[in-house]
Amino acid sequence: MKHSEILARIKQSRIVPIVRAPNAGTALKAVQALREGGIDCAEITMTVDNALKALETLADRHGDQMLLGAGTVLDPETARSCMLAGAQFFVAPSLNLRTLAIARRYSRPIFPGALTPTEILTAWESGADAIKVFPCSAVGGASYIKALKAPFPQIELFPTGGVNLDSIGEFLRAGSFAVGVGSELIDGKSIAEDNYQAITERAQRFREAALRVP
Repeated sequence: MKHSEILARIKQSRIVPIVRAPNAGTALKAVQALREGGIDCAEITMTVDNALKALETLADRHGDQMLLGAGTVLDPETARSCMLAGAQFFVAPSLNLRTLAIARRYSRPIFPGALTPTEILTAWESGADAIKVFPCSAVGGASYIKALKAPFPQIELFPTGGVNLDSIGEFLRAGSFAVGVGSELIDGKSIAEDNYQAITERAQRFREAALRVP
């Protein structure tokens, strides 16, 4: 899939679920639950035990239907391994210029993390496709995104942290490119109890909430 097509699909989906699971097996189940709930995009974080195996398996099973990203990508070596495993985009909590260069070289979208206006502008000018504003809830949530879009209307913002069913509409109306949703969608309790139906039901509600925003 082309770079531009990946970005278009993420923007259309509006939601990037962040899969932080104990291991590859539970990550696979969580992604399946998301698919059943109507969400065809997911970010597998590198904190998942055997995360690369999870990416490989998901790419083999759902590569044509599911948009797969790698999260918590801290260095270019990890980015390359994730790409070879099937990752179509990268997300990081911080800005590493060498990681960004690898993503650009292989035409993979990358969303590095930044928080302050200076950090956000630096990441954008360095070639980021969108900026992961993290942790967004710590600095005002959707109101912070709205404030940033005033001086930076050209910068695509991808807030993570504090996005839930009550706030997702506010984040999108504030001008977010898309939103990252973690434990509010894929929670440790449901995984521990093997209750993936709960994740499917939440995925449906998140998708409906996102689609309600013009």
